[in-house]
Amino acid sequence: MEKKSIINNKMFLYLTEFFAGMSVMAVELGASRLLAPYFSSSQIVWTIIIGTIMIAMALGNIYGGRSADQDPNPDKLYGRIVIAAIWITLIPILGKYVILLISGLLIVAISTNFLIWAAFLACMLIFVFPLFLLGTVTPSLVKYSVDSLDDNGKTVGNLSAFNTIGSIIGTFVPTFVTIPTVGTTITFFIFAGILLAIAISYFVVKRQRSVKCIVAVIVMCLSCFMSEKDSFAFWEDNLLYEGESIYNYLQVKEDDDSVILSTNVLFGVQSIYIKNDELTGMYYDYAMAAPVMAGVEQKEEMNILVLGMGSGTYAMQCMKYYENVNIEGVEIDQKITNLAKKYFELPENVKVTTYDGRAYLQTIENKYDVIMVDAYQDITIPFQMSSVEFFRLVKDHLNEDGVMVVNMNMRGNSEGNINQYLSDTISCVFDCVYTVDVSGSSNRELFAFQDESVMDVYQRDLKKQNDEKLKTLLREVYDHMEKYESGSYIMTDDQAPVEILGMKVIDELISEEIGYYKKIFKKDGIKGLVEEFS
Repeated sequence: MEKKSIINNKMFLYLTEFFAGMSVMAVELGASRLLAPYFSSSQIVWTIIIGTIMIAMALGNIYGGRSADQDPNPDKLYGRIVIAAIWITLIPILGKYVILLISGLLIVAISTNFLIWAAFLACMLIFVFPLFLLGTVTPSLVKYSVDSLDDNGKTVGNLSAFNTIGSIIGTFVPTFVTIPTVGTTITFFIFAGILLAIAISYFVVKRQRSVKCIVAVIVMCLSCFMSEKDSFAFWEDNLLYEGESIYNYLQVKEDDDSVILSTNVLFGVQSIYIKNDELTGMYYDYAMAAPVMAGVEQKEEMNILVLGMGSGTYAMQCMKYYENVNIEGVEIDQKITNLAKKYFELPENVKVTTYDGRAYLQTIENKYDVIMVDAYQDITIPFQMSSVEFFRLVKDHLNEDGVMVVNMNMRGNSEGNINQYLSDTISCVFDCVYTVDVSGSSNRELFAFQDESVMDVYQRDLKKQNDEKLKTLLREVYDHMEKYESGSYIMTDDQAPVEILGMKVIDELISEEIGYYKKIFKKDGIKGLVEEFS
């Protein structure tokens, strides 16, 4: 009788299917946010997440169907749901340590495709098991809910519909509600709690005590307590802010000299504010050459547009060193703009539009003297802002003597690298293209314009700079600038393999940076590395 009161209640089974489908999608989206601070949120990482989750679900479907046929005991299904809830609860607490352990081992063990292997193994170890368990839900519920062949199509259809509706909600709620407001960790807790609640409801109605449920509640309470001190960058002790938006993981940290914004804990700096008002020593300084090329010394007002405003580092430097500039920015992430005003002293009178850079250009008719393209973050290079069509759009919004400056943040050396693709693509649009490597970093600045006389203006006007440090920097840029000879590596809206190209550069950078440790690992293994660091 107890079994009939709960298992023969098809609405309860439909709700189980609904919440299982919702939780699968929530975990998938949470996976992308857990991995993004370490591996980026590129299409490659998304492909790995989706692929591994589909593997888990397929195996779960097979096992769930066989298990339901051999032993149609719903206690086992809801017990698996409890185990899945426990595992999902622990993901944000332990997952980052697993990611760093895998990365540390692979970075010295492999030479190519580091991002693919690291992200794949992380997904397999962290996410496959709980989603395998959730994959057993559908075939098991079919077994419990189909009473006869007369209405089995209707019943299976209803189960599928509830699963799909749950998946839809599990897609939208994390993206637009929970992750931006309470973060990835709490999002995992919420959906683990939902799974636990449906399982507890089952055992309560059956008046059956479940040790698994008790353990799950204890684990969830302890995880919530531990999460108060949780951080993606748990080794950092000087964080001013750590949070998430719809688009990014966001981290603001401070030291004696600067305030730094990062959107990825393993790859570089997104924006920086220098407290003593000095030059940054980074690519932003090199990009200061663009206003001089565009004749800032001769113009009453110079209009500058920054695509990828970040916290406003480039904008504020231009305002400091050039009195006659009017700057506006485009930043897709409103939370970054909010952080810029709170921590980076971005003036309120600087116009920042929350929009995609390319979409913004398509909606306006304004012309600019300088357009700075700074939308490339680590391997996350938006393909729509790397194609011939995009750079033509930029050109259309430049004055005749205008200059486009592009920050290319992963300088590659091999034939057909990402910067070669970008440079060749830009050379299809602009008559004159010059590049300069940023000293002490992997960045390269590219300057593009239509008339070679721009270089004469630059050479003449850099002498007029009053600030000696800026003048020295501009001279260094001029001395190391090289005219780019265009090739045939062209990217279009139809074909722009930026993720694959970026991954190759990451492999090169890793090989250069840790070549010494790889030699130790090949010779003496992990023991040798431990001895090296001890």
